[in-house]
Amino acid sequence: MKKTFVISVILFSFLAGKAQNQNEINGNPYEKNNEVTLNLFSPLMGAVEVSYERHLNKKSSLGSSFFYVYDTKLNPDLNYYASPYYRMYFGKKYSSGFFVEGFGVISSIDGDKVFGTEDKSTFTEKPDVFDLSLGVGLGGKWVTKGGLIYGANLGWGKQLFNSDKTDHDQVVKFGINLGYRF
Repeated sequence: MKKTFVISVILFSFLAGKAQNQNEINGNPYEKNNEVTLNLFSPLMGAVEVSYERHLNKKSSLGSSFFYVYDTKLNPDLNYYASPYYRMYFGKKYSSGFFVEGFGVISSIDGDKVFGTEDKSTFTEKPDVFDLSLGVGLGGKWVTKGGLIYGANLGWGKQLFNSDKTDHDQVVKFGINLGYRF
C-alpha cells in the first residue's frame, strides 16, 4: 500500500511539473492541464464532493469526482460515489465554456426501506448495495487568468445491476462548482 501511494505521488508530481513547464513556454495562463474543484451545492445535501480533472487537449478532458455523505438526515439513501467522466468542450478558450460529458458512477446506496404506518418508523430491509451506473451530462465552466474556475453541471444516469435491491434506479448529478486550475 505504501509503495502504491509513493509511486502515485511521484507520478502526480511529474505530471504537474511537466504541465507547468509547458505552460511557461507557451505563455498562455489558460493552458494549464490540471484542476481541482469543490461542489458548493453538496453541503446543502449533507455531503461533500471534490473533483479532479486532467485536460487532454483544448477540447477534451478526463476527470473523476468523489461524493461522500456526512449527514444521513439530509441524504438518507446515498452513502458515497466515485464518478469518472469524459468531457468535450465547445468554448473558445482552452477547456472551458459549454460542455457535454459521459460518466460512470460506482455507488453505495442503502437497501430497500420499509416504512411502518402505525409508529412512523423506518428501517432498512436489505444491506447497502453497490452498483454501477452510466449517464450523460452537460454544463458550463469558465476560467479566469489567475486560474479560478467556476461553473455548473447537470447529469442523469441509469443504474445497471442492482436497482431491484434498492428504492432507486437512476442517478442524478448536479453542482455549482468552484476550483483552481494549475
